[in-house]
Parts: sequence; C-alpha cells; structure tokens
Amino acid sequence: MKAKHKAKRDLSRRGFIKAASVGIGTAALAELVSGEAKASLLSQVSKWDYEAGIVVLGTGAAGLVTAITAHDQGTEVLILEKAPEPHSGGNTRVSGQGAWCPTNLSDIILYQKALSDGYPVPEDVIQVFHEYTVKNAEWLQKMGLEMRPPQGGRGPSGEYPEFPGSSGNASCSPAGGPGSERLWSVLKDNVIKRKIRIMYETPGTELIQDPQTREIRGVVAERQGKKLYAKAKKAVILCTGGFENNQEMIRDYLSMPCGYPKGSPYNTGDGIRMAMAAGADLWHMDNQAGPDLNFKAPGVDWTFGYRFSPPGKGWIWIAKDATRFTNEAYYTKHGKIPFHGIYVPLPTPLPVHLIFDEAMRKSGPLYPPDSFFCWFAIIEKYKWSADNSAELAKGWILKADTIRDLAEKIGKNPDALEKTVAAWNRYCEAGKDPEYDRSAKLMAPIQTPPYYAMEFVPSFTNTQGGPRRNKYAQVLDTNRKPIPRLYSAGELGSIFSYHYQGAGNLGECIAVGRIAGEHAAAEKPWS
Repeated sequence: MKAKHKAKRDLSRRGFIKAASVGIGTAALAELVSGEAKASLLSQVSKWDYEAGIVVLGTGAAGLVTAITAHDQGTEVLILEKAPEPHSGGNTRVSGQGAWCPTNLSDIILYQKALSDGYPVPEDVIQVFHEYTVKNAEWLQKMGLEMRPPQGGRGPSGEYPEFPGSSGNASCSPAGGPGSERLWSVLKDNVIKRKIRIMYETPGTELIQDPQTREIRGVVAERQGKKLYAKAKKAVILCTGGFENNQEMIRDYLSMPCGYPKGSPYNTGDGIRMAMAAGADLWHMDNQAGPDLNFKAPGVDWTFGYRFSPPGKGWIWIAKDATRFTNEAYYTKHGKIPFHGIYVPLPTPLPVHLIFDEAMRKSGPLYPPDSFFCWFAIIEKYKWSADNSAELAKGWILKADTIRDLAEKIGKNPDALEKTVAAWNRYCEAGKDPEYDRSAKLMAPIQTPPYYAMEFVPSFTNTQGGPRRNKYAQVLDTNRKPIPRLYSAGELGSIFSYHYQGAGNLGECIAVGRIAGEHAAAEKPWS
C-alpha cells in the first residue's frame, strides 16, 4: 500500500520569527505564513453537524486515554480521526508498546530536569506530569492490561543512567511487546466498550473560535470531500501527533533537508497549524526522537526501521563526500550521540549511502524480522527477503563489480570512495577503528565483489514540538495565557525539550491524556 498524506499548508519558522519580531499578533501571523491557517469564527457557523461535550482529534494513546477519562467523568465525547480505520492509531499502534511508569516521584522529577538540561520546562508542569506518570501502571491495569514488572528503559537506570534521579526511572510493557499492538488495542477496546463515537477519515482542519472571548467552540473537519462542523460544548483536545511527514516543517524546524516517519505517515503537523491559527505559542519545535538513518523505498512516505541492525558486520555509511561520519554500529539514544561531554543529534550529511559487499548480502536480511516493528512491519506487513535478492530485483539496492563503478552509480567521487573502503578494510584487519571507535566485534571488511549501495534517509520515532501547554494540559497563547477550552496531549507539544527517555512519549500520552480529560470534563458547557 502507498500512503500519500501531505499537509495542505506548512508553516515557516523564518516567517514566524520575522513576523514575531515586529509584533504581529499570532492569529494574523498564522494567516501571513499560511493563507488557510486561520481559526473559523463562531459567527460563520450556521449549523452544527455534530455535537458533543468534548471533541478529541486523534486515535493514538493520547486521544484514546483522553476520551476514556473524559467519558468516565460524565462527559459525552466525539473522536475525529484523519486516517481510515485500518491505518488508525497513530504512532502508538506501531510502537514498542512500552510506557514510562516511574516508581519514585522525587527521583523522576530530578531525572526529567536533567533531560531538559539547557531547555528548561516549568517546574509545576514537571511536578504535575510526574504525579500522574507514577500512577501510569496502576491506571493501565484498571483498563485491563496485564503489565509486566517495571523495567528500566535501556537498562536499570534508564536511557541516561549518568543523569541524577535516573534510578527512579522505569517503563512497563503489556504481554506481547513490540509489534503486538497490545497496549493500543486494549485502549481502543475500552473506547468501544464505552460506546464513544469515532469518525474515521475525518481530519480536523480548523478550530472554531469566539472572537470576543477567544473560546474554542468546535472544529471544522472534512469528510468525503465535504466540510462539517463539530460543536464542542466543553472543550476541544488536540491529540494529532507531530510533523514527521511534513517536509517543509522538517526543513524549517529541524534544519534538515528531509526526514520521514518510522511510525504513522498521517502525522503532518495538522494540530500545530490549527493551534497556531487560534493564537497558540509553540515550544520544543527543534526537538525530536531521532534522527536515525534508515531506508525509504520509492513511492512511499515512511521508512523501514525501527533501527538498522543487519546480521552482517561488513557495512559502513558514507556521506556526500564519500567518507564515513559516525560510528555506524552505535546504538543511539533515540538519535542522539555523545559529543565532547554532551549529546547531539546524529549528523545527516545527505545524501548518505550504505556500502556493503557480497558476503554481507548473503549474511541475512538487512532488516531481520526479529529486530524491527513500526509502520512497515505492523501496517504494511512487508517481509524483507532472506538474502536481500528481492530488494535487489526491485532496484532498491544498487550493484557494481568494483568500488569505482559503484561510486559512479551513486554520484560519489570514485577516488574518495576507494580510499574510504580501503581505510575501513585496514581497520578491520587491525581490529581497531581509529576514526570512530567502532567495536572490533562489529567490524568486517568490504572486499568480496560485487559491491552494493543503498541510499539512506533521516527517520524519526517522532517529533516533540507543538503548542505550549501548562500543568492542566491547556494550550497557551504567546502571552502564556490559556486559550479557553483548548487542550492538547501526547507528542503534540511534548514535555521533552531536548533529551528523550525511551517509552516516554507513551507514558506522556497516558499521563497527560488523563490530565486533559479530567480538566476538560470539568469545564462548564456553553449553550
């Protein structure tokens, strides 16, 4: 199946900064950077097509948890979902199904502050957030999930064991693990059991706002080519995910020429555009759980992954100048690598190519079935061939008899590529990589013709930026005041400002979804 899901309009960071510097209001700014990015006025709505106490956008964990919580508080909920039902579930459905379930409140607050080092998050936001995360496991069990005992993400002390408070970190997983869809399916079952309505293939396009009070009164959506109006008597809650499949936003906010999702290709920044048009401030827009380098097949808008981990050892990545640029076998901390005492995003000197030889090709599938999940495995259900011959026949892998010929095929300098491969082979013979300290156990020479190349691209677990929110999950404007009756949850405006903890976004969906659902349900309905 081929998915083509492009945003109608994208936002320009440069336009945003330029306009903000001269004091243009956010609503006018949104119109400046995108002719369609403006909230609809309440007076423009002559008839409501649907009505509920709360309208939720999205069916990932954030949307489902929010809907369950608000329903259990006695509020009628309507969920609008952009994707068709077989593709629904956002990144949650195709994730590893593990959720952040820390056990010690004081430790995990210290750890969160360390994760935010240099990009501080308000202390009251951190405090309330983790008052909920420490109860994540208990809440999930109430939903009927049989949880495994808490396990530390990437070891007993989390992804960054050197950070203060890391000992209080833990994640928990339901039976089944990556690829099982177990956590997501149990949440969806709970929504179905409560008879909460979900409208698929109905993306929200604009928020409906009262110009006098600034209150959000509903959502403009599209269904089968027609515009419809959904009234939210209490609140709208945005749970639309990030912008992993919006190339202009990736260029503007992540300073990369391109990037693609390992998860849902329906994440195109829609909620960011809608919130900004209603006056929202943005935060953490330059942060991501990534990048990794993975293969993207022609004609699709998602990459293979979770991470590239072939069975063979004789492979390297080369940059535009045909040289190596990183320790290819280093298991990144969700795209971040150590650099002179800090962590920085993995460099992406595009175009990047994977180089390997015949011995490597025959060693096993480049994407083994036991080492990945995400969109292509769970939704597309693609199975990589055992000897990579099917992918070679598709033209995904390029082949040449010599390194020089291979360089010509991929547009690299032949002398430079020969030099790079020769140096790599010397390192393998010596058992030491003086350039990037790759482990000798993960090295093998590239010397058996024919030779092969594949173009690799930046890929994301997800992005973290979006509308700024407070401790009640209310979306804030540029004056840091709540936009009345507008909330968000999940990776749309995530708490993660720089470093990311594995299982953290699912933990955030479950915690902030409950916060948003509780506070939105407590709003007094407007008539």
